[in-house]
Amino acid sequence: MMQHDENLKAKWTSFVTHLECAMTGERHEADEIHNLSRAGKPLLVRYDLASVRKALSKQALAERAPDLWRYRELLPVRSPEHIISLGEAMTPIVRMPKLSAKLGGGDILVKDEGRLPTGSFKARGLVMAVSMAKSLGIKHMAMPTNGNAGAALAAYASRAGIKTTIFCPQDTPEVNVSEIALQGATVYRVNGLIDDCGKIVGEGKAKAGWFDTSTLKEPYRIEGKKTMGLELAEQLDWKVPDVIFYPTGGGTGLIGMWKAFAELEAIGFIGKYRPRMVAVQASGCAPMVRAYEAGEEHAPRWENAHTIASGIRVPQAIGDFLILRAVRESGGFALAVDDDAITAALNEMAHEEGFLMCPEGAATYAAYKQSLADGRVKRTDQVVLFNCASGLKYPLPAIHRTLDRHKPIDFASL
Repeated sequence: MMQHDENLKAKWTSFVTHLECAMTGERHEADEIHNLSRAGKPLLVRYDLASVRKALSKQALAERAPDLWRYRELLPVRSPEHIISLGEAMTPIVRMPKLSAKLGGGDILVKDEGRLPTGSFKARGLVMAVSMAKSLGIKHMAMPTNGNAGAALAAYASRAGIKTTIFCPQDTPEVNVSEIALQGATVYRVNGLIDDCGKIVGEGKAKAGWFDTSTLKEPYRIEGKKTMGLELAEQLDWKVPDVIFYPTGGGTGLIGMWKAFAELEAIGFIGKYRPRMVAVQASGCAPMVRAYEAGEEHAPRWENAHTIASGIRVPQAIGDFLILRAVRESGGFALAVDDDAITAALNEMAHEEGFLMCPEGAATYAAYKQSLADGRVKRTDQVVLFNCASGLKYPLPAIHRTLDRHKPIDFASL
């Protein structure tokens, strides 16, 4: 029987060659501590893909334990001894046949990232960032968070013996703040939004010397999030869907998946066909939608950002040009949905299919319905919606029905 932690004990060959500025292409050395490139833009990890193509086959991959470490040839960690793992299992793809029939559309598939450690897809990025930080000797990590990323950093960093300081907006859900603190981080609420928290982290980097683990301000979270694309292609028998709806705040996962598909083509695992990438935002915080519709490469800060989907309440993203590039190169688009549509989508998915989405995930279903109605998505298209966290991590509606067991019960009315 295959051991669950087989990939953590395997012999590894690393294929990392260097890091590269996402804007200028300037080369930066691997195995050194980096935040942004010298041009102040995100760094991307590059691999010797010609050698990966010779070293890895689909058959060999299929025989490995089902976790994200099965893709080790395309990951930045040099040796399994550096891995700080909490059991990053492959997440299931769940088909939604009732809603597909109801809408008269194609296959609706939900990739349920709520099954990961700490209950969200942030575990993918932070397990990679913390494992690399441990291997590079980093002692203190800090980040701004809307909740789930902070929880993942706290958990992995505590396991690694790395100190963490985390800042979140004042109205971050209580469960997230409690989770962060319980898992060993020092957490502060800030009277501002996530980019205000990010400014504090930046100041602390300069004055206190901690490592800035903000979205795309270090090179390795994107490599962890990339595994969503690797998994998705493998689970669909090395094909990709027609359209991917992705809840987009900082956009690391969307950028990562686009990178994953390019790497899979380079090693001969998939062909040239790509899914159309749809960046889903909330109408109360939609900087990418505004920039996409204006034909811009960068997205100015969105003022007075507000939405119930706190995970995508990111007024300004440092990887804006990478998000917009992936959307446009894929023939996709950016779309905003309002909070009423998000709530209705969450309720419909739960009532019809028994699947509890998080608000950010529900935004993708609302966006799919809107896109199907306006013709931007065909009724024959196979679509994948990303549910980025367990719906159980968010406030749920109160239920007021009660029964008095001391009184006769009218069963016909129940």
